[in-house]
Formats: sequence, structure tokens, C-alpha cells
Amino acid sequence: MTTELRRLRNYINGEFRDAADGRTIEVVNPATGEAYATSPLSGQADVDAAMEAAAAAFPAWRDTTPAERQKVMLKIADAIEERAEDLIAAESENTGKPLELTRTEEIPPMVDQIRFFAGAARMLEGRSAGEYMDGFTSIVRREPVGVCAQVAPWNYPMMMAVWKFAPALAAGNTVVLKPSDTTPASTLLMAEIIGAIAPKGVFNVICGDRDSGRTMVEHATPAMVSITGSVRAGMQVAESASRDLKRVHLELGGKAPVVVFEDLDSEAIAKAVEEISVAGYFNAGQDCTAACRVLVHESIHDEFVAELAKAAAGTKTGAPDDEDVLYGPLNNANQLKHVSGFIERLPAHAKVEAGGHRVGDKGYFYAPTVVSGLKQDDEIIQNEVFGPVITVQSFTDEAQALEYANGVEFALASSVWTKDHGRAMRMSKNLDFGCVWINTHIMLVAEMPHGGFKQSGYGKDLSAYGFDDYTRIKHVMTSLDA
Repeated sequence: MTTELRRLRNYINGEFRDAADGRTIEVVNPATGEAYATSPLSGQADVDAAMEAAAAAFPAWRDTTPAERQKVMLKIADAIEERAEDLIAAESENTGKPLELTRTEEIPPMVDQIRFFAGAARMLEGRSAGEYMDGFTSIVRREPVGVCAQVAPWNYPMMMAVWKFAPALAAGNTVVLKPSDTTPASTLLMAEIIGAIAPKGVFNVICGDRDSGRTMVEHATPAMVSITGSVRAGMQVAESASRDLKRVHLELGGKAPVVVFEDLDSEAIAKAVEEISVAGYFNAGQDCTAACRVLVHESIHDEFVAELAKAAAGTKTGAPDDEDVLYGPLNNANQLKHVSGFIERLPAHAKVEAGGHRVGDKGYFYAPTVVSGLKQDDEIIQNEVFGPVITVQSFTDEAQALEYANGVEFALASSVWTKDHGRAMRMSKNLDFGCVWINTHIMLVAEMPHGGFKQSGYGKDLSAYGFDDYTRIKHVMTSLDA
């Protein structure tokens, strides 16, 4: 007996639609490895329809007052809070994430972030008017950019959708958003929620694969393209968008160094190990800011590795309804193969201190892993694993710690663990990363920017800086003699 798969549909101009040519993709629950739904494999006709709807809705949405947009955003936040259990269920089916952690760690910040941008909508302003040339007054207008094409990843489908649409809509833009082909369900549920509140065409969702996303990016209508994804995808988007000079916002990969100095006593080491292991394994390590690359002073290296391996052994992965797990499965079969490949290809000088294997034969679960004995040019140090794998290297002094920390192509997030305030300040100045945490890791708040340098991309999510990215600046000068 076969179970009929649920049918997911695009959301365009206030209604759910199949792909114009009827094509679909199977959507798999990573906790079981079995398909539970189909979603549209959108093509040119579907993207055209979504862009047309967003473009038609833009003038009226742009011209609403900030106070009106704020009311809409606050209603969206309230509705998402009210539908939290439905969203949690959809997200867990999307990703295999633990239900309780999704309830406590994702819904509250999502709602808070929408409310933050609802407030930011009331803060659209330019610098004060003034006479910078005799006989003329200048003013600055801050305006929405237009239609935004947005591509969200599979690691945090709901939250990354919020990071995309909340600042864009609050600033007066309209949106065509594409979730990952492996995780469309929760985004489409949010479309249902938003569609009952926002005007038709303001928020649209297109499902599909890389080609669907490429069609969106290359479409003539959007004024801006925003993507959270891999470095390769970001480069392709930047190249495509350059052809007609679209504005581009990229949040790409990470390889966060976690620099632990020798001045930590046993109590501080225990605290660091506990917090680093959670920050490394949360969401199965599928987080661009994960505490994945630990650098420890040589004098405490062996003690730290032993404690980290013990913490890994005590960390549990498992089914979404198991309240005793820290994380669920990797997102898809390809990701399981990707993570496993790094461990299989480890050089002879590396040592697997914990984990290093798949868990079970159903779904895409991988054990919490610690690898030591690594060198700076090893593949697993230089490239993003994006799985529950923490590597450990030893360093001799502050200069070498900085050399190792900065010696990768990613530059999103980092952390420093020390009791020496001066050292913490020096490290935060010299670490070439968009975020530096001191004696903590992975914490985020709506008021502070998130974004990196180098191959981690450019542009900011969250905060007033992220909001500014979705606006453009216009100078208006008027003659006082007219």
C-alpha cells in the first residue's frame, strides 16, 4: 500500500497554483528518508507570473505609510505566533528538527525579528535638509528598491524566510521568494498566513530547483536579488545579476574559528566545552556560524580535546519527537554523503576522537564528531563541512592563533575565549570576520547585524543595517528662487 503524497503549490498573487506545465519534485523527510509531498518544479511561466504580480503590487505597497506597513507586519508576527504549532510541524517534516527545539529556539526569534522590522518601518528617514549651495535646499529620500527576488536555504527554512521577507516588506518592497527544493513546506504555510493579511502580490513563493532560482535571478523585473546559500550559488547569482546590474545581497558559507586561550581555569574550560559543543552541533552543524573550527593553546590542548570528545559522546541525535536530542538529521542524502566524505578522506595525521559515522540506517543522522591532529592546509580545515563535526588545532601564541583563524576564505563569524580583556579586544580587532563573540558563540539578536566578508558574501541581515540594504537613496534639490 502506498501513501498518497501531499501536493504543495506555488503562491502567486494571493492564490496557490501548480506549476504551469505540471512538473513536480518529490519532497523527502530527512528523518525517515521517505517522500511525503510533491512541490512544483517552476519554470519560466511561473516565474513570469510571480514577477508580474509583485511588480503590479509594488506601487500601492510602496506608497503605504510606514505606520500602515508596521500594522501589517505586526499582524503577520501575531499570526505566526498563533500558528506556531502548525509551523513547527511543517518545519520538522521539512528538516527532521527536534520539535521542542524548534518551538523554543526558532519561533520566538522569528516573531521578534518581524516585530523588530515592523518598528524599523517607522524609522525610514534621510539626513536633515540643508543648504549646501547658495540658493538651493537639499533633502534625502530613502525609498524601497522595488521587486526583490529572494532565495532561502534549507538549514533554517522558516527563519531564513523571515530574514528575507521581513526587512524587504517593511521597507516597502514586494517579494518573490524561493525556498530550497528540499524544504518548501513551512515557507508555503507562511505564505498562507501572510496572504490573509498583506495585499495580493506583495508576497509570492515560487518552488523549484536551481534552474528555477536561476530563472528568478536572471528575470528582468527584480531590482534586487538576495540569497543565503553556498559560495558557488552566491557567485553564480552575482554573475547573473551583473548582466543587468541588479543589487545583490549575499550571505554565504562560514568556517568559524573558536580561539581558546590558556588563561582559562578548569571551570572556564568546562563552560567553554559545553557551550562550544552546543554551538558546534546545534542543527546538526548545518549553520554558517557553527563553532566548527576550534583552535586551542598547546598548553591546554590535550585536556580540551578530551573534554570535547566526552561532550560529543554525551550529545544525542534522533527523531523529532525525542525531547532528549540536541539535533536531528542532516537535510538530505547528498549532505550526508558530503559530510561522510570529509571523514573518509581524512589524512593519516588526523585522529577521530569521537563520532565519525552515520547513526542508524533510516534517515540521514550523523554522530557528533571531534577530529584532532589537523594541519592548516587540510581539506577539512579549509572547506565547509556543514555537519556535526568539530575540528581541533593547536597553536603556540596569539600571533599563530590569528594566522590560523584568518587563514581560510570564509569570514562570517568567530569567537575568542579568554579572561584577558586586552587580548579579547586585540583579537576582536584583528579577526577578519563579520562577527566576533567573546566567551560565547552563536548568539544572535534582531538589533545587531549578521553578515560576513570575503567568500562569506556581503550585505547584512537583521538590524538597521540589514533594513538599509532594502532601501535606496535619492537626493532631491530645489531652487529657493523658484
